[in-house]
Amino acid sequence: MVDRQSSPPNPLTQSPNTFAAEPSGTENVRHLDPKNWAEFRGIAHTLLDDIITHIETVADRKVWQSPTAATRARFAHPLPLGPRPLSEVVDDVRSYVMPFATGNAHPLFMGWAHGAGTPVGMLAEMVAGGLNLNCGGRDHVGLEVEKQIVGWMREVFDYPASASGILVTGSSMANFLAVIIAKTRALGTETRKIGMRRASPQLVAYTSREAHGCISQAMEISGIGSENLRRIEVEPTGAMNLEALRASIAVDREAGLQPFLVVATAGTVNTGAIDPLCEIAAIAVAENIWFHVDGAIGALTALSKSLRSLSTGIEMSDSIALDFHKWGHVPYDAGFLLMRDEKVHKDAFAQTTAYLQRSDRGLAAGATWPCDLGPDLSRGFRALKVWMTIETLGAERIGGAIEHGCELARYLAQKLTSNALFALKAPVALNIVCFGIRGANADAVRELVIDLQESGLAAPSWTILQGETVIRCAMFNHRTTKADIDLLVNAILTHPILLGCSR
Repeated sequence: MVDRQSSPPNPLTQSPNTFAAEPSGTENVRHLDPKNWAEFRGIAHTLLDDIITHIETVADRKVWQSPTAATRARFAHPLPLGPRPLSEVVDDVRSYVMPFATGNAHPLFMGWAHGAGTPVGMLAEMVAGGLNLNCGGRDHVGLEVEKQIVGWMREVFDYPASASGILVTGSSMANFLAVIIAKTRALGTETRKIGMRRASPQLVAYTSREAHGCISQAMEISGIGSENLRRIEVEPTGAMNLEALRASIAVDREAGLQPFLVVATAGTVNTGAIDPLCEIAAIAVAENIWFHVDGAIGALTALSKSLRSLSTGIEMSDSIALDFHKWGHVPYDAGFLLMRDEKVHKDAFAQTTAYLQRSDRGLAAGATWPCDLGPDLSRGFRALKVWMTIETLGAERIGGAIEHGCELARYLAQKLTSNALFALKAPVALNIVCFGIRGANADAVRELVIDLQESGLAAPSWTILQGETVIRCAMFNHRTTKADIDLLVNAILTHPILLGCSR
């Protein structure tokens, strides 16, 4: 019989004050929670107010400013061995961190494909940090939230119920996982053990010359090698040339090689061009090649009724990579991979180890965990910020913000074409505008862009199209207005560098 008088007390049955009491003895200095919760709460509330104000007033500040020498020195200190008051650390955040961000929350940040985030997503990050869930596996609500995101993306892209998905850092990682999955499908699961040495014939993949560099990198780190990626020529629109694709596949087959993957792009990084997805899907089916779509930039146009037709054919793909942190307006990072067939997905990553055994009940319940669908066992609660953003704003409102970005791109293009000083260098397919300045060489273009960035007024970027250095503006920020576009164009027109250019 249990001696209830001598049994240790159950903390779950104690009064709140007893349960919350400080540990005794040496434990008193070993726990890491605040000693004064009221003081911590006050500091935290003030900091929350500060960051909300930072977002609310972002347009009133410079787009970007380089970290000062004092800021760089602040983050070159030796490892701190002792504690420091939280209030002082938070003061450092205000002084040395908040003023020197990338600037992508500002409406005149246009240089790269960076989303601007929303205050809703920020709140989700706060909750996710507090809960501190490991979403690699186990039976808890974090996995249910992620399953909801997968279900929504099945609906958006008309994928079957057999589809699976996983949140990752970004589309670079999603594209890498897709290459691994396609490789495993082509060579069989045995290749996970024996590697590529006995792989015969040699695998080859295809993508366009305008595809993102992460596709080539994925071929390298997968062990297949970037030399076995065929960079297919593009049309004047920037989209993949179908005849060149067919010809390249035929040449490789004739040489005894094994085509295993074609990566189409829905929104190229340079110009936003969309490959002919329906036609590429048909080629992939005829050739028994895995059809993957890198939709980091343009896949979420599917949320817009007026833009959805631009990505027709994406629903025919075997897998899709996309970024919620771009046009989904979710805080970084929030990439996503959607897979048509969960079994093929699991074949590439699932492993049987003692510490990952499953049960039909308890915390280890569940047939498929996220760690079966990718390489990460330790994963944060990314799904919450995606879920809260979509639940709060709704797909139609997010789609409207995407339409707004495309409208602004067309507005900028119209302003540029009305001035003989400028020349559009690529069709405006979505939200990216690339243009040159007549009479300005590459050095002048780069100097102009850097001057704008350092002034804090605007942050475009430059890229190279057909050997020419051009200015690139990407409209991903839901806060950007036509007035911001006018300000950008006027800033360019009044820059001293243009005084020597043809007018």
